[in-house]
Amino acid sequence: MLVGIQGTGKSLTAKAIAHHWQLPLLRLDVGRLFGGLVGESESRTRQMVQLAEALAPCVLWIDEIDKAFSGMDSRGDAGTSSRVFGTFITWMAEKSSPVFVVATANNIQALPPELLRKGRFDEIFFVGLPTQSERSAIFQVHLNKLRPQNLKAYDFDRLAYETPDFSGAEIEQTLIEAMHIGFSQDRDFTTDDILEAASQLVPLARTAQEQIQQLQAWAASGKARMASRHTQLSSRIEQQRSQLEE
Repeated sequence: MLVGIQGTGKSLTAKAIAHHWQLPLLRLDVGRLFGGLVGESESRTRQMVQLAEALAPCVLWIDEIDKAFSGMDSRGDAGTSSRVFGTFITWMAEKSSPVFVVATANNIQALPPELLRKGRFDEIFFVGLPTQSERSAIFQVHLNKLRPQNLKAYDFDRLAYETPDFSGAEIEQTLIEAMHIGFSQDRDFTTDDILEAASQLVPLARTAQEQIQQLQAWAASGKARMASRHTQLSSRIEQQRSQLEE
């Protein structure tokens, strides 16, 4: 389970796991499991399980799982959501096929506690906002794709220092806006253009400051591992890879 702030790369991590292991990546849209006919939702859930197991070994990616399984008690669907959820978590606990499940969530507190216990999700990692050194690396990755021949023209240390509380997605957006600034003046964009674009963008860490602080406090209380400590996330993924191969 990858929990964290929007735009910090949780979905990208799920894709990277499948790419690193060279395994098929299946994306589960939980909303499409639900049908209008009686018993159709449960049937679709069983079909999803059969398909994942037929393609095993594979990675099953569930994006924004908190949107799918939050507030089930208040749904007026005659218990369909609860039955689908029960079928799904039972399969997660008892599956013997090599299907590695990766889920992402922004609001983990909205999820039922029985989903988060060991045996269903082995680990919960918190993906926080990038540090200054990580922001510098993110700028380098994006600029290496956009301007590989002119990479030395950009001051990465300054860019990272001037963009506190920016997520990876917000850093990417500042580069797009900086390209527009340069294009409007019939020239290539510069470090100053990037900083100007950043000054006009209000990061989510400020607009949703209270919610993000609550999430950070939840992670800091010891309820999740910090994914920014790369050795923890990488070593745990390699352990899971060994189990899949066995």
